[in-house]
Amino acid sequence: MADDLTLLAERPHRRLNPLSGEWVLVSPHRAKRPWQGQVEKPAVAARPAYDPTCYLCPGNARAGGHRNPDYTGTFVFDNDFAALVPGGDDVLVNDGDLLVAHAEPGRCRVVCFSPRHDQSLPDLPLADVRRVVDVWADEYLALGSDPQVAHVQIFENKGEAMGASNPHPHGQIWAQRTVPMHVARELDRQRAHHARHGRTLLGDYLALELARGERVVVANDHFVALVPFWAVWPFETLVVSRRAVPHVAALDDAERDALADVLGRLTRRYDRLFDVSFPYSAGLHQAPTDGAAYPEWHLHLHFYPPLLRSATVRKFLVGYEMLGEPQRDLTPETAAERLRALSDAP
Repeated sequence: MADDLTLLAERPHRRLNPLSGEWVLVSPHRAKRPWQGQVEKPAVAARPAYDPTCYLCPGNARAGGHRNPDYTGTFVFDNDFAALVPGGDDVLVNDGDLLVAHAEPGRCRVVCFSPRHDQSLPDLPLADVRRVVDVWADEYLALGSDPQVAHVQIFENKGEAMGASNPHPHGQIWAQRTVPMHVARELDRQRAHHARHGRTLLGDYLALELARGERVVVANDHFVALVPFWAVWPFETLVVSRRAVPHVAALDDAERDALADVLGRLTRRYDRLFDVSFPYSAGLHQAPTDGAAYPEWHLHLHFYPPLLRSATVRKFLVGYEMLGEPQRDLTPETAAERLRALSDAP
């Protein structure tokens, strides 16, 4: 094991993502290059507990004209500017199989994690994060029960660097008729692995990572957060349930508590890496909601943070990465070691 890790830390190489079938080019020697590229503005460190101008704070008017209730826990509502809407015709364009467009009905929801404008996931008490997990489970079941919905995507864009339109801590849920591209690819790969081995792909992968240990960041009895072997983003992580369940609603009480625990501990490590409220896009990948059985599907969450060297230097996917394939300099093993060395105490 030591020999191959030494080679991976020194030589350019490609790594396979077994969930997607895609490859990433790793160039460890480039991590030493000087940086004279774009530098981001440091994030504003302090926010008030309540902002009278915020569209998401309790009691305030939203941009769409509705007024929020004086909520005291989580708050969920239909997005005022939804990317998906119910109804619509099926085929909009089909010209020679080259110009093809299908209508995509759906529904978009917003989840405010807390009434506090100044508390994101790493700042919330464990009981409050658990309430967010319960909301995810309830919304997955409720939205997925619609016969026009085949997939429910739960996600969060945190921070200006990831395009968040409002600083109030919140996530989104998009429910749609079609299983989206990235999830469909993961479904195909997991299904093929399960057919060959009778076990879930992520269950087998997690066993390997736990045996080796070099990429594990934080773990408890029910969930593990690790930097995946095939990570593209510098400090990308994957959160995997130890028990193979298809979706968050299938978790029992102890597992929901454990997921909330790992989410808090992981995001606090992120915040301490560069002493900043760490931006990321993150989301759950769950089984489709079309009523079929998905024994191959294994619940997991992806965290994609953009920061590379500091709070003001981020990773860009440009040039070769847009035309060829993703590329990274910092090895996943080094990223995991740095995250593992940080405290996750509240």
